Amino acid sequence: MGTLEPSSPGLRHAVVTGASSGIGRAIVERLLSDGWRVTGLCRSHIATTNDLLEIVPVDVSDFDALGHVCDELGPVDAVVHAAGFMRTAPLGQLSLDDGAAMWRLHVETAIYLADRLAPGMPAGGRIVLVGSRTANGAATRSQYAATKSALVGLARSWAAELAPRGITVNVVAPGATDTPFLRDPARAATPPRLPPMGRFISPEEVAALTSFLLSEGASSITGQQIVMCGGASL
Repeated sequence: MGTLEPSSPGLRHAVVTGASSGIGRAIVERLLSDGWRVTGLCRSHIATTNDLLEIVPVDVSDFDALGHVCDELGPVDAVVHAAGFMRTAPLGQLSLDDGAAMWRLHVETAIYLADRLAPGMPAGGRIVLVGSRTANGAATRSQYAATKSALVGLARSWAAELAPRGITVNVVAPGATDTPFLRDPARAATPPRLPPMGRFISPEEVAALTSFLLSEGASSITGQQIVMCGGASL
């Protein structure tokens, strides 16, 4: 990765993980339309012709590689951690390797990014973690749920620590969202249930909420998990 160009005066800079597909990609596209400069982190290289978008191919669970990326990011106003995956299994068939991999990506990567980037954030900085409605618990999804539940504890702790600096930390927790992740064969044994509103959540809706949380209008919202479930929690 070459050294990233510094932000232009007044141009906000967001770092988004999982930028190549699904919710992460929708968030990237929304922030670009909002006028952010975006650094997208993902394992797959994707072509872009937008001068405000820099795609950095990196496995964000490889902290040696991620550390080099962080060294070259320059000023960062917002971090959105959207990278994730799900493995499901009932008790008696749980995989410790799957559980460790989900914990590494969902939780430890969030910790690494916040620890590296939050100290340099200006007043008005933002951290958004993409969680899941499943954080409340779901049969056969215990390991995944544990990682997403952990994000709430992290967000509330960091929010309390960063509030005096005017930096907010929140969790966006969608229910079943219409992305390739929803149709992952690895979760075929536990297909998603259609919520009462009759359709799945769209990635663009998650991106819209994330965009709001990164805006000045959300300056007083911090330490919260905001669930988007289409009525499934009712």
